[in-house]
Amino acid sequence: MTSAEYCKIAVKALEDKKAEDVKVIDIREISPIADFFIIADGMNQNQIQAMRDAVDEALYKADLKVRQVEGNQSSTWILMDYNDIIIHIFSKEDRLFYDLERIWKDGKEISVDEP
Repeated sequence: MTSAEYCKIAVKALEDKKAEDVKVIDIREISPIADFFIIADGMNQNQIQAMRDAVDEALYKADLKVRQVEGNQSSTWILMDYNDIIIHIFSKEDRLFYDLERIWKDGKEISVDEP
């Protein structure tokens, strides 16, 4: 399975948990750290944790294991590293504050159906 196909699985898992403003940024041409960033936000810590768990379960079932997770149950920003895919799950406030979309503006925002 390609990293683009794994992205689709992750985005679906996030959307199933009512993630808001889910964006996929293709960074293959501008950075060697990953192929894609997925950025989403949730309304509260319970939803953020549910989003994290849903993504982890969906990708695990697709035979992709998380390499590292930063953040815990009380975090308002969780980073999940799947080698070629890095998933950022934020509270709304933290997402606005860190503004990863601006930092990675040289990447290409894509539709999940596109990769």
